[in-house]
Amino acid sequence: MSTIELAAPLALVGSETPDVDIVVPVYNEVTQIESSVRTLHDFVRRDFPLRARITIADNASTDGTWELASSLAAELPCVRAIHLDEKGRGRALRAAWSQSDAAVVAYLDVDLSTGLDALLPLVAPLVSGHSDVAIGTRLAPGARVVRGPVREIISRGYISLVHLTLRGHFSDAQCGFKGLRREVAERLLPLVEDEEWFFDTELLVLAERVGMRIHEVPVDWVDDPDSRVEIGRTIRDDLRGMLRLLRSRGPGAPPPDPEAQATSAELLRFAGVGLFSTLAYIAAFAALWPLLGGFGANTVAVLGCGLANLAVHRRLAWGRTGGAGRRKRSVQTLALLGLSLGVTSAALGAAQALDAASLLAALVAVTVANALAAMVRFWLLCSWVFTPRFASPETTPVRRTALGSAPR
Repeated sequence: MSTIELAAPLALVGSETPDVDIVVPVYNEVTQIESSVRTLHDFVRRDFPLRARITIADNASTDGTWELASSLAAELPCVRAIHLDEKGRGRALRAAWSQSDAAVVAYLDVDLSTGLDALLPLVAPLVSGHSDVAIGTRLAPGARVVRGPVREIISRGYISLVHLTLRGHFSDAQCGFKGLRREVAERLLPLVEDEEWFFDTELLVLAERVGMRIHEVPVDWVDDPDSRVEIGRTIRDDLRGMLRLLRSRGPGAPPPDPEAQATSAELLRFAGVGLFSTLAYIAAFAALWPLLGGFGANTVAVLGCGLANLAVHRRLAWGRTGGAGRRKRSVQTLALLGLSLGVTSAALGAAQALDAASLLAALVAVTVANALAAMVRFWLLCSWVFTPRFASPETTPVRRTALGSAPR
């Protein structure tokens, strides 16, 4: 169990119990923690109408972040800092929220990617008791997002997978901008197992399963180019977490439908295999470019990775079908492979028309095109190849509201 060190006791960070405790999880953020915390502190002191505390939650930083957090807590009123000796965003949030005395607990990322003007719309329905959980969303109408196409595709693909397999209804799982009423946190935190990046998704899935009301706020969001998130490792861990939730079902969930569970597991396997297949495709294309040129490298990379992908899927998901079923699925998946080849070839042709000698331009074009094709393949595999039956027993209805809408 991680130990916790306080830079200042609760009694020293404000004489009144705050309405909102805003947690800022940090790990090796010595270059930006001071400017971000001061910006947030100025905002809540001048422009935020509720009593607020800022809690810096340092989880095992090794670069001087903790020392700087401690000095900020000593200098700025209503700022405190806690230190954990183990990494994990979920672990930091659990520790900070569990010991808070505020009516509402929230968090935001230290890079302040989310516009602070959304903070009051996030917490107001929690303070009033209108909602149980509130989340910022980058994927709902009204959000304004600045980030690269690859991250956009990954984010939308991930939430689609959550919707299909875990029956989630929220529009964004991983936006670093969330809040809960304290009594809701006390109920949910003991149920959440993950201590890292999947913590957010698991928290929301469990909240829906027990019938809690989730309020969504479309946010202005700008991608941080210095993000500490390791995309490959995070996706792998998220897939593992989703499989765990599928098997455990959790509180409030209906008895499992074996057919739906089997189909959801297949979809998760497809996503995991697709991730590593895409990474292999990028490496193969870059290695073959000097030898075969753009179109030759693309053809060999698409076919090689696609056939390997097909072999893995045949082993993972098709063993329970007869020979005729396997042949049919092979033909269907090879047809989807042709789709990938056509889309990436078109993107490569466009890139080479602009700069025929640039490997970087070609790599960006085919990577984005391959990701888009993978999304289309995913949808077609769901609706055409695997023909899943997602009908399941009725779940506890979840009341969900968006900014400016009436509760349902």
